[in-house]
Amino acid sequence: MDKNTLLQVWPIPAFDDNYIWCIHNGKSALVVDPGDAVPVLEYLKQSGLRLTGILITHHHADHTGGILALLDALGKDIPVIGPAGSNIPGRTQIAKADDKIEITSPRISLQVYEVPGHTLSHIAYFANMQANVVEPMLFCGDTLFASGCGRLFEGTPTQMTQSLAKFASLPKNTLVYCTHEYTLSNIRFALAVEPNNVNLISWDEQARALRDQGLPTLPTTVGQELQVNPFMRCDQAEVIAAAKEISNHADLSTPAHVLAVIRAWKDRF
Repeated sequence: MDKNTLLQVWPIPAFDDNYIWCIHNGKSALVVDPGDAVPVLEYLKQSGLRLTGILITHHHADHTGGILALLDALGKDIPVIGPAGSNIPGRTQIAKADDKIEITSPRISLQVYEVPGHTLSHIAYFANMQANVVEPMLFCGDTLFASGCGRLFEGTPTQMTQSLAKFASLPKNTLVYCTHEYTLSNIRFALAVEPNNVNLISWDEQARALRDQGLPTLPTTVGQELQVNPFMRCDQAEVIAAAKEISNHADLSTPAHVLAVIRAWKDRF
């Protein structure tokens, strides 16, 4: 019975703009990047869910700060899966590139991608279509945002370009579960880069309407990001032209050169 139950993914708001994603089947649940235990415990209780696993994408405190409190409250035997080479409190399993993680309750199969850029050891979890997964799902932490990408705290523009290219190769209908509600500010920047992008102009209106109703702008999709996200469009003429203008017509011979310019521009935008 369990394996045929359609999975649901619910955003648990935390801090000012984080989402802790809860993947559940109505009985058992996984949470992704629980920076704060309190809202997770409240949601599990009100929904009657049992926590059976914790997935971590990277080591920043707003993604890991609630792990130990969750284990204290719900049981030390709950598996904590996360990247290597980082201080992940309570981690029980290291996830590496191309690993397949099979979780039995809720039943889901996850493929691991190594996606350095925001941090060097950042990973993402991808669930392709399965019996209880109608559309592919990507849990990408802070590598990709709706209309943006993460700051390059540890990685390089080349690494981020390669990481985003991995996401670009996924099915276009892949639902993208980012961990921050940065969409409106990302769109403002994206419009500075591509003011004539009609898809982006339309998305701006839709995103504003969602936020006006207090609704998340997420999940987005891979197909949507390929149309509106400048960091996934570094091979497009208007993005290249904007990068050249902002960098005094520097020689931008690769998408990574373009990404380096627009990421630095975004940092000071």
